[in-house]
Amino acid sequence: MLMTPSGPHHPQDVRHFLATYSAAHPEDVIVIDAPVSDDQDATALIWTLAAQGRHPMLRLGNVAGLEAPVLCNVFGSRRRIARLFDTDEAGLHDAYQVRSRAATPCHEVETGPVLEQVISGDDVDLSQLPMLQHFETDATKYITSGMILSEHPETGSGNLSYHRAMIRSPNQLATSLHSRGHLWRLLNMAREQGRPMPVAMIIGGHPLFMLAASARIAFEEDERDVAGGLMGEPLEVVRTPKYGLRVPAYAEIVLEGVIDPEASVEEGPFGEFTGYSSDRSTNNLFTVETILRRKDPILVSVAGGNSAEHLNLGRIPREAEMVEKLKARFPSVTAVHYPSSGTHFHAYVAMNQSREGEARQVMLGLLGWDPYLKTVIVVDADIDITRDEEVLWALSSHFQPHRDVVIVEGLPGNALDPSASGIGTTSRMGLDATRGPDFHGTRARISPAAQERAADLLGGVV
Repeated sequence: MLMTPSGPHHPQDVRHFLATYSAAHPEDVIVIDAPVSDDQDATALIWTLAAQGRHPMLRLGNVAGLEAPVLCNVFGSRRRIARLFDTDEAGLHDAYQVRSRAATPCHEVETGPVLEQVISGDDVDLSQLPMLQHFETDATKYITSGMILSEHPETGSGNLSYHRAMIRSPNQLATSLHSRGHLWRLLNMAREQGRPMPVAMIIGGHPLFMLAASARIAFEEDERDVAGGLMGEPLEVVRTPKYGLRVPAYAEIVLEGVIDPEASVEEGPFGEFTGYSSDRSTNNLFTVETILRRKDPILVSVAGGNSAEHLNLGRIPREAEMVEKLKARFPSVTAVHYPSSGTHFHAYVAMNQSREGEARQVMLGLLGWDPYLKTVIVVDADIDITRDEEVLWALSSHFQPHRDVVIVEGLPGNALDPSASGIGTTSRMGLDATRGPDFHGTRARISPAAQERAADLLGGVV
């Protein structure tokens, strides 16, 4: 039975999140109502703040050329993401796994705010979409937060994944499915059947829905159900007018149309998570037939490049899965961290090694499970793996290259890795920076009492 969704302050609405979070943590939200350019200013603000060690959420109320306010850097802080799960950073992985395991089928409703304006046919004009240019090296303005939804033609199971997109014409987007994941598989099914693939691009939603779109699940599973698990209640969805795809009722903007499996169009370059401007693309054509939007949409943007936001959004679900797998197989593992400095290609593991060679097993397991990783560094449990300098110190003090390196060749690589050739193979490396059973040395330390005295003394310094 269809039900009518509740009012404008529904908990699945990004506006509800923005209001409640701003009230609870005003120090973590910066509101800028001064004029801001749509050409790189949002990115420059995020990079400038990051250089100061700050990752607040930004609300830009006066962006040139946009009739919509911009909300950005939502995922720039792991602490802020942890708060979505009512936990701290140390508990984030476990909390994510617990909620994602409670996947709940979405719930269809009759209407929702995303249906306030429905534009179709010749009235479709993508130039009216709120969009930003993120880097000087980008080809043009880009949609960076677009989650493309497609449904299995037989089972109706949905797939959500992130794909950059640029405007090609008033009703066409050029996009890339470079991850070659489940959406790519659905597109190949459409190709075999000689038909275009109906899709919907969702721009702007609750942060937990956006995290669900990054979930690592099986082909027959549905990220919309994961969103329900993360939210603790079924995701409320409405049907798109033409193809009946089930999209979030509280989304800001939805573009409905088809991807032609046979068409190829120019796309890129765009600043990707590697920190490089990438023109590697599958060059797909997305023809937009219907625009669904609120009367006053908010542009929820994701900073591209190797921003903390871009990296966190993609890696937290992957980290959570890898941590669970490693700890289940190797109880001596105490923590896993994917550092921003390594984009998606490095991981650090802390462990209490219980026998000779166990660190190598851990490295090989992680390098085999995660297709993004090229380098894994394993250290002892007393090393703070959230700090690059601690890991590098362990590497400098405990590592001997002639005995502590494991290299594996000929494994599938990431399509956007600038050191690899397209979607070819890559080599992977594990570095054992644990002390080992024959290590002799006592780590220099400062007593807790002296640290407390220092804290008291510095507390009085203006």
